[in-house]
Amino acid sequence: MAPTPRKRQRRRSPPPASLPTRRAAAPATARPADSSTRASRVLDWLLHKLPPRYREKAHDYLVLTRMDRPIGALLLLWPTWWALWLAAGDFPPWKLLVIFTLGVFAMRAAGCAINDFADRKLDPQVARTAGRPIASGRVTPREALVVFAALLAFAFVLVLFTNALTIKLSFAGAALAATYPFTKRWTYLPQVVLGAAFGWSIPMAFAAVLGTVPPLGWLLFIANILWSVVYDTEYAMVDRDDDLKAGAKSTAILFGDADLPILGILMATLLLAMLFVGQRAQLGWPYWLALLVAAGLFAYQLWLIRRRERGPCLAAFRHNNWWGLAVWIGIVLALAVK
Repeated sequence: MAPTPRKRQRRRSPPPASLPTRRAAAPATARPADSSTRASRVLDWLLHKLPPRYREKAHDYLVLTRMDRPIGALLLLWPTWWALWLAAGDFPPWKLLVIFTLGVFAMRAAGCAINDFADRKLDPQVARTAGRPIASGRVTPREALVVFAALLAFAFVLVLFTNALTIKLSFAGAALAATYPFTKRWTYLPQVVLGAAFGWSIPMAFAAVLGTVPPLGWLLFIANILWSVVYDTEYAMVDRDDDLKAGAKSTAILFGDADLPILGILMATLLLAMLFVGQRAQLGWPYWLALLVAAGLFAYQLWLIRRRERGPCLAAFRHNNWWGLAVWIGIVLALAVK
């Protein structure tokens, strides 16, 4: 009988006994298994004129902050833009658009640096993450903390150009970003904390535009938490076997064999929450058409992960970029014709 996909995955997982040898032998040019080939080529092109010793270290820092995987920044960017457009009721002020867009990339990069610091002993045990800079020994934990602090400081400087309420909210956002990476050790729901951290830009965006956070802002925040649980569970399904061995926790492990129906329920609940967002914001037909497209995209994701194989689960996770884009286009067009 042919082995099941999970059994095949388990045999491919690297045994812990081989980790020291593999870690010591990792070349400077190694990269995580889930890096974007296109993004990696762009990084190589941007750094090609630097002297070799500086080029390698700069490349390692960029990989540490996931610049080789822009999908995470995009999943943070779309909800931020949803909030900016809904708060402004039209195209948001350029100043705030620039501040929040730069802030998205800075905070996502900072979150990745502290995440790899927190997972420095876990990542070498997981096939997908064993090539990350700290796990493979190319960046020290201390360097990661310095990068995290520098990016956090840059993001805070950006927030200083907004108002008092947004500045106050930013402290909670920084705390969520720093706390999330450690939650997978004591709860099976780290994806919920990730959703709160990724979505905190939503109340901040409403506060920056309106000086307050209306119920619409909190409704959108809750919807984003649901979305984060959906896509990060798909992501966690890639590492489920390795995480079980390493003792990490995730919703993919919590849901177990019921993962597909639970994801379907979460997707339906998210679509219902976004329907309420459209009603409260009095959005027109382009938004409702976008939600139909979003429902179709979710159906396609469920089809992709139906066999729980690693490659399709990773593809489904990345596919959420199109989901966020579709919703944003619906919001923009609905506000334009309002």
